[in-house]
Amino acid sequence: MSQSKREESSSEPPLKFVQRRDDITGDEYDGQQRVEMSCGHAVDPGSLTAWCRSLMDQGHFQLCCPADVNDKKCGAQWSYPEVRRCASLSDSEQREFEQKLALLAAKLYCDFKECPKCKSLVERKEPTTLRVLCTVCASVLHVSYEFCWQCLRAWKGSGKPSDHCANTGCKDPNLDVLASCTTKDLPDSEVRGCPSIRACPTCGLLIEHKEKCKYVVCSRCHVEFCFACLDPAPACQAAKAGAWFKWCAKPLAPRQSHIPVWSR
Repeated sequence: MSQSKREESSSEPPLKFVQRRDDITGDEYDGQQRVEMSCGHAVDPGSLTAWCRSLMDQGHFQLCCPADVNDKKCGAQWSYPEVRRCASLSDSEQREFEQKLALLAAKLYCDFKECPKCKSLVERKEPTTLRVLCTVCASVLHVSYEFCWQCLRAWKGSGKPSDHCANTGCKDPNLDVLASCTTKDLPDSEVRGCPSIRACPTCGLLIEHKEKCKYVVCSRCHVEFCFACLDPAPACQAAKAGAWFKWCAKPLAPRQSHIPVWSR
């Protein structure tokens, strides 16, 4: 071990081992000691690794505790360094986790997609156009390759349209989700028949309503908005003083037929 790693390890608090059930799998204590996480729940290194890998496979880069606490999920967020130590990740597992977490975070917070030709991540410079030139193909493969940001096929057509290219069936798949999702009555309100999935009015991220309130906070842009009328939460609340939690001053917004583009 290098000197820097020894110094890093010596500055970290020692792991706490406990003789308790595994709070991820529910397996009772069988003589195998568990590691106590920062949230207080005990885990087996193997089940911790498997749980965090399953989260990443589902597209999550925030690693949260799934333990049940009074019929509710703990939900405490673990840092990657904590997971790395408590799961005793091997060098290859560390590379796997770090690459996946970085890719997931980049896809969420940045306008990146995978080039269909070279499979490299490409950033879209103009958020309102679908015609994108892959800079990696140009600099490494020495070919000019343009693809459609929406259908992820080689570009067809002219100009820089913002809705679709000339490829057959080019359409934002998220529009189909918004058009076909189920409806629900929003808890603790008078809102009935609201689409269960909305595109964030600020950044366009698809969000499924799972809360007990009609206001949600987008995990990408962190803007709070009303799931019923789609106004920012402060505007919705100000327009219906005293009863904003029950219904909105505006009528229920229809299903969205357009995905907002985030102007960062």
